[in-house]
Amino acid sequence: MSDQPLINPSMTVMPRTKRGELRALLALGLPMSLTQVIQYSVFVADTMMIGRIGKEAVAAAALGSLLVFLVWMVAAGPVNAVTPMASQALGRDRNSHQDVRRSVRMALWAVALLCIPLFMLIGFTEPILLALGQDADVAKMAAHYAWVVAPGLPLSLAVMVLRNFLATIDETLQPLIAVTLAVLLNIGLNAVLIFGLFGFPALGLIGAGIASSISYAVCFLIFVVMIQRHERAREFDVFQNVLKFDRERFVEVVRLSVPISLTTLFEGLLFNVAIILMGWIGVAEQAAYHVGLNVAAMAFMVPWGFAMGGAVRVGLAEGAGDAQARKRSAYMTLGVSMGLTAVIALFVATQGGFIADLYFGFDSKENDAPVRALVLTFLPVAAGFMVVDAAQVTCNQLLRGLKDVNWPMVITGVSYWLIGFPLCYGLTFQTSMGAIGVWWGLAVGLFVAFIGLGIRLLLLLRRPLVPATA
Repeated sequence: MSDQPLINPSMTVMPRTKRGELRALLALGLPMSLTQVIQYSVFVADTMMIGRIGKEAVAAAALGSLLVFLVWMVAAGPVNAVTPMASQALGRDRNSHQDVRRSVRMALWAVALLCIPLFMLIGFTEPILLALGQDADVAKMAAHYAWVVAPGLPLSLAVMVLRNFLATIDETLQPLIAVTLAVLLNIGLNAVLIFGLFGFPALGLIGAGIASSISYAVCFLIFVVMIQRHERAREFDVFQNVLKFDRERFVEVVRLSVPISLTTLFEGLLFNVAIILMGWIGVAEQAAYHVGLNVAAMAFMVPWGFAMGGAVRVGLAEGAGDAQARKRSAYMTLGVSMGLTAVIALFVATQGGFIADLYFGFDSKENDAPVRALVLTFLPVAAGFMVVDAAQVTCNQLLRGLKDVNWPMVITGVSYWLIGFPLCYGLTFQTSMGAIGVWWGLAVGLFVAFIGLGIRLLLLLRRPLVPATA
């Protein structure tokens, strides 16, 4: 059998060896990981540059991002539904153009419709934050930041839908280039609009939000042009009748999306509610948590990218009816994701001072010293749960590739909100641990999720498949 990574005429033929599967996973997962890292570096660049303004601005950016990311987390359902739907269709038949087109088109519809009510929620950012006991000045700054970031969010989500579609047809290099260009634009606009270069007014935190929205819009336009010019992508004509509503496929997208959105929401809200808990302690703790989470999330992009690649691989194997290839793809993805994350975690645990300097400057001001000290305390714990986080997200993505979304929703809900959150609160406010207790609560919640998702994955990988016919 062939070792070709993805698609062979009429039906997908999966690699027969571990080496062949590793080669296929690296070809798909490495560019996807780099794309994730570079795309997330928009937020890292924002935080690093905002850090030059002061701890209040960093805390405001963290709170402003809270409701913006709520929109992102809910809309993550249709974004991620594209991968299993398209990959399994292509596993059965590489020429499933209409099937894939319908899925991509209705995922874009779902994202657009979801953003309407969620944007209304962003309009209430300041009163919501005040009701949650946050500092009044920081809440006001956060609301202004959220308002200017929000317009770019639907376009960012649309980019993710299109990127997932391209991954299923084995095109990952061009999305990497497109996202890189958008990030470079964002960094340049940040410098101009935050600090007021070349005669522009210094807009501070607002400038960072405007820069992000502009870069999202440019990235979306690049993806549209790229898909229209790409030989293989053009065959699917995903923008054909894009305004035409397809009720049957929309219902299928929603059916798969709702559990995915809830699963994403359970995890994402836990990390964001932790921002609120830190705010109850103080602005310095809140700013330090945002920096620590920024670093952890950046590291998370590596296993997440490989996990998304693994989801495509197991989806193709599932569609082709190849149980052995499905198992081989899943185990290879887990090994690569956790191994790479362990290396990153070691760096984070041992290079905390260097990382803090990147955020607050190598000539940090005296009033940044408390935040910097907290960052140095948080990072070793954050490094510890990075590997566990990599394991749980990989299991979760692999299950999505198999269209298994309901049990992961239950497992993550229990792990994060019946175990993780009570521990975050209890360790922080009912013991002498203080702010570091939030991090330990998060770590335990992630570990429990990994155990539950891992068991579910093992059970499904033992399930027999009916071989597909050409």
